[in-house]
Amino acid sequence: MTRKNLVGTALAVLTTGLVLTACGSGSDTGSGGHDMGSMTGTTSATSTAAAAPSGEHNDADITFAQGMIPHHQGALEMAELAEGRTSNAKVLDLASRIEKAQDPEIKTMTDWLKAWGAEAPTGMPGMDHGTSMPGMGTEEMDMLKQAKDAGFDKMFLEMMIEHHQGAIDMSNTELQQGSNADAKKLAQDIIDAQQKEITEMQDLLKTI
Repeated sequence: MTRKNLVGTALAVLTTGLVLTACGSGSDTGSGGHDMGSMTGTTSATSTAAAAPSGEHNDADITFAQGMIPHHQGALEMAELAEGRTSNAKVLDLASRIEKAQDPEIKTMTDWLKAWGAEAPTGMPGMDHGTSMPGMGTEEMDMLKQAKDAGFDKMFLEMMIEHHQGAIDMSNTELQQGSNADAKKLAQDIIDAQQKEITEMQDLLKTI
């Protein structure tokens, strides 16, 4: 092979090597760019998901929970008075069921408010609600505490019917104005359960 041919061959090999290297680098860069793009997209999606609230809610949902918590607490306070003031098994059973149903709902709504960054009412409702809490005026509660037997039963049922109706009204407002699916479901559950209890209490009143 002549010197000219050797130089030509060497140049060809060198050129081929450079091309292959360039292609390899381009492929690596492309692959790396693709991976980084994929990673960036994933990270972005994850961050968005993490930043998203656990459930959509609006002011009506917050108002519902903040209002229903003390309202439920009022019902619990009335229900707790039944023990020792009446021997009517049906009234005692109703009071017990009200406690068992509404106490967990208070805890649920309190958790919602904390998750939403809203203030959760604490403690039992005061006796100064008057007309803002149906069946829970100061004078009415004082009279209920002093009542016994049939007198207690009649007053308890009448007050609880009025109180339940207030909860139903609040729940209907939530269904119309709220946006949180869980809160609206609870509102519907309250309507269904308490309307049924109103009918039960109205029937009980006829027997006293």
